Amino acid sequence: MQNVAMDEQNDQTILAAVDLGSNSFHMVIAKLRDNHFQVVDKLREMVQLRAGLDSRGRLSAAAQERALACLERFGQRIQSLPEGSVRVVGTNTLRVAKNSDTFLKKAKKALGHPIEIIEGEEEARLIYLGVAHALSFDNTRRLVMDIGGGSTEFIIGERFEGIERESLEMGCVSFSQAFFSGGSITKEKMKRAIIAAAMRLRAIQKQYRDIGWDEAVGASGTIRCVANIVKEAGWAVDGTITAQSLDKLIELMIEAGHVDVLSLASLSAERRSVLPGGVAVLRASFEQLKIKQMTVSDGALREGLLYDLLGRISHDDERERTVSAMARRYHADQAQTERVVLMLDDLFDQVAKPWRLGKHHRHQLHWVATLHEIGLSIAHHQYQKHSYYLLAHSNFPGFSREEQHALAAMVRGQRRRFSIKYIKRLPKDIQLTTQRLTVLLRLALVFNRGRSIEGATPVKLEAKSKEIKLLLPENWLAEHPLTEADLLQEVTYLHEIGLSLTIREGF
Repeated sequence: MQNVAMDEQNDQTILAAVDLGSNSFHMVIAKLRDNHFQVVDKLREMVQLRAGLDSRGRLSAAAQERALACLERFGQRIQSLPEGSVRVVGTNTLRVAKNSDTFLKKAKKALGHPIEIIEGEEEARLIYLGVAHALSFDNTRRLVMDIGGGSTEFIIGERFEGIERESLEMGCVSFSQAFFSGGSITKEKMKRAIIAAAMRLRAIQKQYRDIGWDEAVGASGTIRCVANIVKEAGWAVDGTITAQSLDKLIELMIEAGHVDVLSLASLSAERRSVLPGGVAVLRASFEQLKIKQMTVSDGALREGLLYDLLGRISHDDERERTVSAMARRYHADQAQTERVVLMLDDLFDQVAKPWRLGKHHRHQLHWVATLHEIGLSIAHHQYQKHSYYLLAHSNFPGFSREEQHALAAMVRGQRRRFSIKYIKRLPKDIQLTTQRLTVLLRLALVFNRGRSIEGATPVKLEAKSKEIKLLLPENWLAEHPLTEADLLQEVTYLHEIGLSLTIREGF
């Protein structure tokens, strides 16, 4: 395989999205022209990562080997693409696997790009975005459903906006393993699988029925496979899935008695073993949500990733909307945010090179400055703890799990003793950077604790790996005794985590 060639005039002309699903890994590479994508390559391999999850919740060595071999092939196509032009996300199995951190280090090396683990609702948002663009949605309200290997996403939306998003712990691989072990298919096993799926759907069925929709759309390999089967069998027109066609498929599967006996033109050998669990989830969804019929879309998570990446490049970033909405919800002080951001930018520019900070880290500082005081909406006493809780446990569209937890850790460490334990919970490769960003936040807050309307304090900052030198104008500390006291306390706090802060006057 050859690497994807970059456009000489615009190194973000070529974009790529990789979806590390529980059943299959997908990659799509596209060329951006006039804010539209021209797909130049698509790759898919059924890795069945979920099937390699053992009873202890750990990925087996064999599953990791299959996945890494696939990612090395993917990596040959995208390693030459620059940072910011590729997004790689892991979903349900990588969310729950207890040894995912170990695997992700190897996976990142194989791909040549970082991997984000996204939560279920974020997965649902991206799926809807991909489907919406694929179908050129009008104002019709639609239900979008995607059956993955370990989870199933349900989204109700209009045009490109999701109204309601949910992710339920049931998928074609997990249900096939739980209810059709060894490939055996019986009437009793199918009944138990459908009831189990129905029980999970009870959490959302009333809310979804009350909201309602005009059209249901499926967006996964399982649903696409079912649509092809019912079309070829003549059970439905144009591959439109109905409850009646699903019942006929279930009868056929039970009659076969085993997945190895199933002989259908549209059923690949690799899809055969996970079909029973997927069909059970789909049939229960039709029943509990009262779906009359379902069409199929070619758009899915990977296409949603591309459009979300395009939004970031064109300054239409979902993360910015999320942060702004949260700040409004908890009545963050906008004037204070602006003061803190102004100083953070000044401090950032002075230490970015020695601390190896990039553009994304500046964005992180802006976001954390916007949200650092949201805990005041609960109580002033130890508000940093309340801010941390709100940030760590809220739905955070646009952000990966690691991004969200890094912001929460910074918010938690903004004042008082440095809460290093929250940073140590993060992946090791972002711990040092997160600690350094937290130090910048702490310093900016020290100088803005009085919420002064004056201009930014002139500060010169020199930073090394274990040492920070802070230089202030002559006699500045004598004129600001409260800030001096805070800075002296900060010397002690930073010393506790192995950082030396020295303060001098004289420019």
